[in-house]
Amino acid sequence: MVEIIFLANSLKKSSLLETKVSFAVKTVWMFNFKEILSVSLILFSVIDILGSVPIIIDLRKKMGHVQSEKATAASGGLMVLFLFLGEGILNLFGIDIGSFAIAGALIMFFLGLEMVMGIHFFRSDNEDLSSSSIVPLAFPLIAGAGTLTTLISLKAVYGTWNILIGIILNLIFVYVVLKSSNWLERKIGVAGFNILRKVFGIILLSISIKIFKTHLLA
Repeated sequence: MVEIIFLANSLKKSSLLETKVSFAVKTVWMFNFKEILSVSLILFSVIDILGSVPIIIDLRKKMGHVQSEKATAASGGLMVLFLFLGEGILNLFGIDIGSFAIAGALIMFFLGLEMVMGIHFFRSDNEDLSSSSIVPLAFPLIAGAGTLTTLISLKAVYGTWNILIGIILNLIFVYVVLKSSNWLERKIGVAGFNILRKVFGIILLSISIKIFKTHLLA
């Protein structure tokens, strides 16, 4: 009788050990370093936060202050939301990805015009400066139509959790760049900033027109 009980306990321990090992293997398999690296590089290229530095500095000059935490959190929330519910949300409102991309492109277009021509389309109310951290900073500059549609495409190729880690890594870098905008402006200088502002304004106009044409003719 004692031997039977001992054997039963041994089997239970063995079964528990197998379960733990199986869970550990599944967890390791779930997080694939190669996929995380690939997703991170793809998102880094699409977000292009370094290319947006002149725009960020321009917004900070115009609005007086850029809330780095709020902008990062808002863009991160949009990306995670789209990762899990993107197509469903658009379909719920009867919006296709093309229309969504065109709307984002229009915002980018007017922002580019502001930078190149020195005119203002986005109104900066002192009582609502926090809104500038959402539009146009969080959307469409950081989590733009290109980023959000890319996330939907990545989901068909890479694991969801690997994409999620890639998003988090990019958000950390975005936050660091936003926080360093004052330092970057001092290093660039007034003359350098004015030149970069015009150049990146033209680039932003070009990107917005490209997105508009691609999705309009699709």
